[in-house]
Amino acid sequence: MATELTLAIIKPDAVEKHLAGAILAHIEKAGFTIRGCRRTHLTRAQAEAFYAEHRERGFYGELTAFMSRGPVYVLALEAEGAILKWRATMGDTDPAQAPEGSIRKLYGASKGENATHGSDKPASAAREVAFFFPACDLV
Repeated sequence: MATELTLAIIKPDAVEKHLAGAILAHIEKAGFTIRGCRRTHLTRAQAEAFYAEHRERGFYGELTAFMSRGPVYVLALEAEGAILKWRATMGDTDPAQAPEGSIRKLYGASKGENATHGSDKPASAAREVAFFFPACDLV
């Protein structure tokens, strides 16, 4: 399996609950290398641009309002098979369905407020990492 990058976001709900440190520790314990990390507060326009592929879906407005309501941490994670590995580390979108010990099971409150985001495929990971990190910022 090849080494790859994926994007992770610690969402506003987790930041509001002061869970960023615990989630970062979980990420490092899972064996990821953090190549980039930034705390930011997305504007509504930035959230809309980031989630543009979901514009026609019913949850788009709620999602972009949520993602712009408070600070987030954006991370570029590196590991062998990072995309699938991060998705497994996060757990199911619905915390009630997520495996025990996964980030969303531990820290998610609902399907909408589930603590973390992760890229779903290589093309998304490339686009999402580039959205937040110029190549020169990845160390």
